[in-house]
Amino acid sequence: MSKDRFNGTSGIHAVILDYGKVLARSPTPEEFGRLASKFNLSFEVFHKLWEAGRGAYDRGELTAEQYWLDLAAKIDTALEDGEIKKLRQIEVEIWCHLDSGMMEWLSQLRSVGIKTGLLSNMPQDLAGHLRTNCPWMEDFTFKTFSAEVKLIKPDPAIYRHTLRGLGVSAAEALFIDDREPNVEAARRLGIHAIQFQSIGQLSRDLTALAFPVVPVAAQSPSPV
Repeated sequence: MSKDRFNGTSGIHAVILDYGKVLARSPTPEEFGRLASKFNLSFEVFHKLWEAGRGAYDRGELTAEQYWLDLAAKIDTALEDGEIKKLRQIEVEIWCHLDSGMMEWLSQLRSVGIKTGLLSNMPQDLAGHLRTNCPWMEDFTFKTFSAEVKLIKPDPAIYRHTLRGLGVSAAEALFIDDREPNVEAARRLGIHAIQFQSIGQLSRDLTALAFPVVPVAAQSPSPV
């Protein structure tokens, strides 16, 4: 079982979920390669550059244009407006492969009266796409996107913002995220938390905790 700091599920009234690598799978190296090829870079080199500027971009301190121009400048590459538009489009596309088992679990949680929150470090391009194009977004009681609130995990303020939006205390919430620093930050605030590794592992952890509803692994991810 993953590390946790709560015994049983009594008093848990809300489940807060991360998006990337929890509700949606991570892009494959081949999918990232669609971006890397625009710079004539390998996946490994490109991914390091891509990740280096994410904090400011996810926090909404950089526009999409600034983010991609800054990345290009690091390797002495110029980008035209049309190329930036294509990069933005590809990035949204490759982050839109949902885990249907997790999405089914989301619906089940709502059906038994458990509040659900979405808490994601996410730039405005993807957040806007999800809000505009995805009816399943309405399954969430409350949504927090970092670029909209100018905060990113693991800043305690973004967790408190989400708790307020859900109308629950830290002790009444369960947080699920793939990154250990984000999980530990939630625990320090008194939020129950599980680090996500796979849907099977999450199901086992929840079952061991006697949580009333557990997800079932799907055969393949579904597009947004």
